[in-house]
Amino acid sequence: MRASRLLTIQMLLQTRGRMSAQALAQVLEVSVRTLYRDVDQLTAAGVPIYAEQGRNGGFQLVEGWKTTLTGFTASESQAVFMTGLAGPAAELGLGQQVVDAQLKLMSALPAHQRDDAQRVQARFHLDPADWYREADPVPHLATVAAAVWQDRQLSLRYDSWKAEVQRTVHPLGLVLKAGVWYLVASSDAKPRTYRISNILSAELLDMPSTRPKRFNLPGYWAESIQRFEAELYQGHAVVRATAQGLKQLRQLSSAVAKAVAAQMSLVPEGGKLRIKIPIETLENASYQLLRMAPDVEVVSPAALRRTIVQRLAAIQACYAAD
Repeated sequence: MRASRLLTIQMLLQTRGRMSAQALAQVLEVSVRTLYRDVDQLTAAGVPIYAEQGRNGGFQLVEGWKTTLTGFTASESQAVFMTGLAGPAAELGLGQQVVDAQLKLMSALPAHQRDDAQRVQARFHLDPADWYREADPVPHLATVAAAVWQDRQLSLRYDSWKAEVQRTVHPLGLVLKAGVWYLVASSDAKPRTYRISNILSAELLDMPSTRPKRFNLPGYWAESIQRFEAELYQGHAVVRATAQGLKQLRQLSSAVAKAVAAQMSLVPEGGKLRIKIPIETLENASYQLLRMAPDVEVVSPAALRRTIVQRLAAIQACYAAD
């Protein structure tokens, strides 16, 4: 632990320049007294650190000196891909490793490239969470991630939409989509997707997992999304939409947005464009399209129009009760 801290002091001084003892101690989460002992040990080992006295003083390295000791630990190497995603990294148990990996990357860069990297870091922030939704509780994410990293089998108790199930799975990868974590794993030679927040318990087994040689995580995920959308949209509706209605339709989903874009060359009728869009169930479509009226009018199917009329009647009865 102390060796790691000594290296961190060098990296901090190399990337940030002069730093006060208080600032260094705060970053390292140690006392100022411990910090002074660490600096003394580095100096004794030949690291050219000197102290500037005064109001703006602090420790700094001799100009031009640079450590070549920038090697990554195993956990830091795993954390490199999470740089810029502090929240998800912390959920995976890699929060400190990401900080350490970033520091080592910065210290390894030439000065001009380091300045560019710091400018980007100060001006861009990645937030993977979706709008208007609290993050899912994921108490078993660290255990699941360990199984993925270590290629070990995992015993899961999972709350599926059908029933609670117990399975032993071979982890293949983790996916973070719109702030939601998913595990991709196989239990019968077929990859499946598990929502991490639906995992009721997870036990890391002392058995190696099997990974198909040609399995590609991004490719599997893209195919699963296409398959999900194909199963989700059970039919189509013909609607007439104003320009404002078309904007609202595009916000429903990527599938609807694609359908709208493909039909924009059609000629409007009376200020409205007649287009065909994919829909889920009649119940779901009636909720979605009713709130867009009068900018979006359902032409067909007749069953959807009847469902919307029934919903309108129920709303009118509700508010006319007084």
